[in-house]
Amino acid sequence: NWCPVIPRCSSAMVPLTILLFILAGREVSGTRYTPDWSSLDSRPLPQWYDDAKVGIFIHWGVFAVPSFTSEWFWHSWAGGNEECVNFMKNNYRPGFTYQDFAPEFTAEFYDPEHWAKVFKSSGAKYVVLTSKHHEGFTLWPSKHSWSWNAMDVGPKRDLVGDLAKAIRSKSPDVHFGLYHSMFEWFNPLYLQDKANNLTTNHFVETKSMPELYELVNNYEPDVIWSDGAQGEPDWYWNSTVFLAWLFNDSPVKDTVVVNDRWGDGDMCAHGSFYTCADRYNPGVVQPHKWENCLTLDKMSWGYRRTASFLDYMTIHELLTSLVTTVSCGGNMLINIGPTKEGTLPALMEERLMQMGQWLSINGEAVYASKAWVHQNDTLTPGVWYTSKADTVYAFTLEWPRGDMLTLGSVQSTPTTSITMMGQGSQKLLHKDINKGLQVALPSMSEVISEWVWVIKMENVRPKRDT
Repeated sequence: NWCPVIPRCSSAMVPLTILLFILAGREVSGTRYTPDWSSLDSRPLPQWYDDAKVGIFIHWGVFAVPSFTSEWFWHSWAGGNEECVNFMKNNYRPGFTYQDFAPEFTAEFYDPEHWAKVFKSSGAKYVVLTSKHHEGFTLWPSKHSWSWNAMDVGPKRDLVGDLAKAIRSKSPDVHFGLYHSMFEWFNPLYLQDKANNLTTNHFVETKSMPELYELVNNYEPDVIWSDGAQGEPDWYWNSTVFLAWLFNDSPVKDTVVVNDRWGDGDMCAHGSFYTCADRYNPGVVQPHKWENCLTLDKMSWGYRRTASFLDYMTIHELLTSLVTTVSCGGNMLINIGPTKEGTLPALMEERLMQMGQWLSINGEAVYASKAWVHQNDTLTPGVWYTSKADTVYAFTLEWPRGDMLTLGSVQSTPTTSITMMGQGSQKLLHKDINKGLQVALPSMSEVISEWVWVIKMENVRPKRDT
């Protein structure tokens, strides 16, 4: 039965000669992957993802209506969380259900072209939108989520398709990706499969997997960011069958990347890149490509009306996360939560624009960079490194006292040349001392970059510990 591998096929059999011809032609064009991790994990990482370094995560759904506590509001309320129970008791009529929030998810100010321009200006190279979170509400008109999708109720439009179109037309250098929750908290089919000790997988066959095939075929995302599949093994989810199709025959087979959340035990073990845990930032180089997903609102991934200024990351905190991530070979996926009306919260938009301003000056040290021999400096705290060929970039998170930066991990050579990003070709004076390399920075008043500063060093050597 080829239907799990070729999702467009119907119950009618594909003529065998045609099928063999198609498969034979694809065999000649390149490697085919089988639905097992040893084969799937052998697929090379598409270069665009390693070069991108910076992505935008968007958590949006019906949870933006109550916009209280977090995107897990429904789960918390149903579980008897006192704060959520009192919120509903004090603000909504008796008998109000979570489904009653959906008509209020109006998105009347949703302007995907504006979003696309903001994302481009932020310096991000890819965007990942939550097509469906654990509440089960799909942001596209899914054939497998009748009356619980953005076309049937609420916005009455294809939120996924509109953003995909806007990004590809207004920001063609930004890759479009989709998050998809494998499980749904209260879906009866999922709960029944669990009650049957996973001896059935009706939820997977009729809901979760058909949605994934639908998303890939309709929107052709370059990132599939799976979530929610940690409680059950990947064989329940048919994950490897889907991934074999994705890598062999899907319309994005050559460009797509996937994360590591495909079943219990798969995190930090299988996938194009590893997330391992939310806000994962190991501080040292990893043997496999990884991603640090984090959120501007430190308390929630979705929008919260009660968030205070202090709940948001400062631009310095955001850039610190970016620098420490890329220095260790990772990508940073920074999350925002739009409102129910479809607007980007002003403070979140400002942070993205500030990041873009910084990257417009220092992006050379970030995009397509590689981890250096040393990830951070052995002498001066708050200094991190990246590299490209014979060039090493040093990020300093704090301006050094007396405008003098000492690097304990670097030695000069007779051909060493040092400049500061954003300051043109002006050479910086430097000298070797017992502790390492000392670099004289210009006066801070003359420097156009803010928050975090980058010096570019050509033809230097790593200083070994003695």
